[in-house]
Amino acid sequence: MNEKEFLWKNPPYISGTNNYFRPSFTKYVVNDKKTIVIVIPGGGYGGKADHEGAPIAKMLNGKGINAVVLDYNVYPCHKFAPLSDVQRAIRLLRYEGYEKVATLGFSAGGHLCCTSATMYDFDAYPKTDEIDKLSARPDAFVPCYAVVSFDDEFTHMGTRANLLRDEKDDKALVELFSNEKHINEKTPPCYIWHTANDGVVPVRNSLDLAEELAKNKVYFEMHIYPDGPHGIGLAEDREDVRTWSDNLGIFLKKIGF
Repeated sequence: MNEKEFLWKNPPYISGTNNYFRPSFTKYVVNDKKTIVIVIPGGGYGGKADHEGAPIAKMLNGKGINAVVLDYNVYPCHKFAPLSDVQRAIRLLRYEGYEKVATLGFSAGGHLCCTSATMYDFDAYPKTDEIDKLSARPDAFVPCYAVVSFDDEFTHMGTRANLLRDEKDDKALVELFSNEKHINEKTPPCYIWHTANDGVVPVRNSLDLAEELAKNKVYFEMHIYPDGPHGIGLAEDREDVRTWSDNLGIFLKKIGF
């Protein structure tokens, strides 16, 4: 039985009793390695896609990699609530003894995955206990057909609107949540994949991310597959695209997972 664990007793950014939500993660642990991957399902910050959660964790388990699936805040949450959730999850896993923690996310979950890697030193929530003294920097991040940027030219507007709501056109916030603008030499290793003809989230999100990683000499691997719709998860019915998971397993093992 997979264990569910709440991130806080009293989560930040609770806006009224009708909107109470306790973020959590569910553990999929198969060995005693001190390494683990946080799986972040997509859903445009408006929901969470089931096929991008438990099946991904089980795929990682099949490669001898421990995982948790993050149940994080979505619309109508505070704009910093999802980042708070992933930062707290990273810190909590470190507190529990995991020495390497990666984030892996799809679509809007990929945006949160990227934000975890580019805004790890941003105080998204008030620190309250010993857990919050630990680092929120992931040791690797894996954006899968991700919304990397909130820039007007190539973002997914629904994702931006769900997270920022009435502030969706605020230039400072759009800049803040455009992850490609915050890459530096301290950005953790990255594995990227996307399909070239994704009709929902343009592949340029991944291409611009890779360009910035290369400029800053960050260790990364990228796979762009020629054909495939958005949101295909494990892509088990596509002979070429489904290789992303095997390649990811090799990548993670190379960096100590």
